[in-house]
Amino acid sequence: MFSLITKNSYNVKNDVLSGITVALALVPEAVAFAFIAGVEPMVGLYAAFMMGLLTSIFGGRPGMISGATGATAVVMIALVADHGVQYLFAAVILAGLIQITAGILRLGKYIRIVPHPVMLGFVNGLAIVIFLSQVELFKITDNITNTSSWMEGTQLYTMGVLILLTMMIVHFLPKLTTAIPAGLVAIVVLTLAVIGLELDAQTVIDFVRTKLPPAEAAVASLQGDLPSFAIPSVPFTLETLRIILPYGLIIAAIGLIESLLTLSLIDEITNTRGRGNRECVGQGIANTTNGFFGGMGGCAMIGQSMININSGGRGRLSGITAALVLLGFILFASSLIEVIPLGVLVGIMFMVVLGTFEWSSLRLIGKIPKTDMFIVVLVSGVTVVEDLAIAVVVGVIVSALVFAWKHAQHILVDSYIDENGYKVYDLRGPIFFGSVSNFKELFDPKNDPEHVVIEFKRSRVSDHSGIEALDSLAEKYQAEGKKLHLRHLSEDCRKLLTRAGNLCEVNVLEDPDYRVASDKLG
Repeated sequence: MFSLITKNSYNVKNDVLSGITVALALVPEAVAFAFIAGVEPMVGLYAAFMMGLLTSIFGGRPGMISGATGATAVVMIALVADHGVQYLFAAVILAGLIQITAGILRLGKYIRIVPHPVMLGFVNGLAIVIFLSQVELFKITDNITNTSSWMEGTQLYTMGVLILLTMMIVHFLPKLTTAIPAGLVAIVVLTLAVIGLELDAQTVIDFVRTKLPPAEAAVASLQGDLPSFAIPSVPFTLETLRIILPYGLIIAAIGLIESLLTLSLIDEITNTRGRGNRECVGQGIANTTNGFFGGMGGCAMIGQSMININSGGRGRLSGITAALVLLGFILFASSLIEVIPLGVLVGIMFMVVLGTFEWSSLRLIGKIPKTDMFIVVLVSGVTVVEDLAIAVVVGVIVSALVFAWKHAQHILVDSYIDENGYKVYDLRGPIFFGSVSNFKELFDPKNDPEHVVIEFKRSRVSDHSGIEALDSLAEKYQAEGKKLHLRHLSEDCRKLLTRAGNLCEVNVLEDPDYRVASDKLG
C-alpha cells in the first residue's frame, strides 16, 4: 500500500544525512524511555549515544540503529524503584556479558526458528506500539497537580498541521529528489517555520519539562557532559548477584530477540544479510559499556532503523553519524534540538508506522491457513498488551503446537501379508509425542499373525514418547504370544533405541537384504 523505502545504494552522503535525521528522532524517544525506567533524561541520551555508536561499529547489521528502548525500559522500573540506579547499571553490565556469551556460543542462529507468521505479528505489533507511543505525545502533563489532559485548541490544531505537513514532505519529496533525506528537510523547514511564525507548538524541551517536578522543569535542559567511567556503586556480593541476575537475563533476552528480529526485517527490506552472532556480541559490548558509563542500555530500535533505511542509510557510517551527532547536540548544541516541534517528530514516526506495518498481511485473510492468521493476530496483540519477548515466545510455542498437531494427523499405514506369512505394516509419518495415540490405533494385536513387521522406510521414531509407544505395542503382541519386528530403521533411530536399553524390547530386522538379526533387543 505504501512504498516508503528508498532504493538508494550505500554511499557516504546518504549515510551522513540519514544519520543526522536519526539523531534528531532519537532525542524524544531516549528521554521518554528514561522517564519510563525512572532515571534522569541524560541516562537515556547517553544510552542512545553509546548503543548507537558501539553496535554500529561491532554489530552484525549495517544500517540498523540501536538505543534506549521501551521494551527494556519497562523491565528496569522495579529494579530502579527498589534498589536505585546503580543496581540498574550493574544489571545492564551483566546483560551485556550474557549477550556476548550468546554470540560466542553462536546462539544467534536460533532466530531462524521464528516462523513467518510470528515475524508478521512482531512487525505489526511493533507498528501499533510505535503509533500508540506517539499518541501519548498529544497529552499535556500538569507537573504541579501531576495530572494529564489531551491537547486542545490552537496547540492541538498546530500539532495536527505539523504532522500532516511532515507526512506530506516525507511521502512526496523523494518523488522529486533523494539528494537529501525527506525527514531531515521536514525537521529543518518546519522548525524554522514554527520559530519564524511564532506558532504555539509543543517542542522537545516542553515535553521534557512536563515530566519533571516544577523546580527542575524551570531550568530543564538537554545540555550535558561526556559520559564518564565509573564502576557501579553496589556491594560485590552474592546477594547483589541474586538481585540483578533476573533483570540481567530478561534485559539480555528481550534485547537479543528484538535486535535479531529487527535484523531479519532489515535483511528482507534491503535484500542483504546481517550476521546474527556478531550482532549478539555487538549488543553485548554496547550494554556492558553502558553500565560502566552511566547509560541505561537498550537494543535495536525498529522505528529509528526504519527512518535510517528510508532516508538512504545503508552502511555502518549512518549509525556512527547518528550517535556522534546526538553527542554533539548534547555537548554543544542542545538549544537546537530543544526547539524542534514535537509534531514534526510525530509525523516522521507516523510514516514509520505506515512503512513498518505489513499491510500485505491484511490481504492474507482467507488465503492462508486460519492457524497462521491466528498466530499473526496473537503475536501482534501480545506485543501491544505485554511485550515483545513474551509475544515471540508465545508465537513460537503456538506455532510448534500447531505443527505438532498437524503432523500428528499424518501417521498412516498400509498393511499386507508378505511371502513369509508375516503381516507388514508399512508406516508413513513420524512417531512422536503428538502422533502416538493415532499410531497405537493402527494395529490389531489380537487378530494379527504370529510375526508382525513395522516397515520404517517412510517413518522414524523421534522422541521418548515414540519409544514408549513401541514398547507398549510390543508388550501387547507379547501378551498374545506374538513377536513384533522393526525393519529399515534409520541410523539415528537405531541409536535412539539402543540408548533406550531395556525401555523398548522389540526385535530389529536388518536392512537391506532382509536377514533377520539375532534377536537384537533395542
